[in-house]
Amino acid sequence: MFRETFALTLRALRKWVRNPASIMPGLFTSLFYLILFGNSFNPANLFSSGGGGPPSSVLQTAFGGAPTYITYLASGVICIIFVFNMAFGGIDLVLDRQLGYLNSLLVAPIPRAAIFLSGVAQNLAKVLLLGVLTFIVALVIPNGLELPSSFGALSFIGAFGAFIFLGLGLSFIFTALALSVRSIDSLVAIVNFLTLPIMFMSNAFFPPSSFPDWLKTIANLNPVTKANEAARLLLINGSLTSAQATTYEMDMAYLVGFAVLLGVLGYLAARRALRPE
Repeated sequence: MFRETFALTLRALRKWVRNPASIMPGLFTSLFYLILFGNSFNPANLFSSGGGGPPSSVLQTAFGGAPTYITYLASGVICIIFVFNMAFGGIDLVLDRQLGYLNSLLVAPIPRAAIFLSGVAQNLAKVLLLGVLTFIVALVIPNGLELPSSFGALSFIGAFGAFIFLGLGLSFIFTALALSVRSIDSLVAIVNFLTLPIMFMSNAFFPPSSFPDWLKTIANLNPVTKANEAARLLLINGSLTSAQATTYEMDMAYLVGFAVLLGVLGYLAARRALRPE
């Protein structure tokens, strides 16, 4: 099964690389959120530079110690990139079904799981590249991401580990959805209905402490919030205290459970959908 999964994943990634225009929308989305949203909605802009507002330490406390708003926002934007690209990444699978390629795979001696897992793997590989590019963009833009001196390779791996488990869970369920629908219009309609609540009912843009009580409960259960919280601990602090490390471990355990649960549900749904027509 591994050989078939690898071959199908490699085919999809070759198509993606040969069409550079498919990479640009994700990168432009990163630029849009980081440069436009990050500056237009920066809470520090609410206070004049004449000294009439609160000290910077107050804003840092509200945003988990982040020295700039974009430092807080960067992980949120990476999570949003993961959410949207996982959600819409299944369009290629819908096209494969409409063009008959998927049916040819279904009558071939290929395990059904290989078709499903190749869809998961290709989307994860694509969005991981976009996530790294977004991280680089956040570092180079003016007043952008400011990493602590203790931030190193292990911190980077730890932060992206949270993004990867988030993306893995999302890829499982959205790949199964793409294999289940019969038209791109249906996929887009469902995805638009799901992604906006996932994005705005999280801490991607602002801390949940500013939310009403009913929304705080939802936000704290949102896997995007858990991924952001885990990644921000490392992006803002670098090395973690024992209390921060405990929070990170709990968030990662939540994300692993999220990925496993959606992996099982996604596989069951995909196996039902992968029937020759």
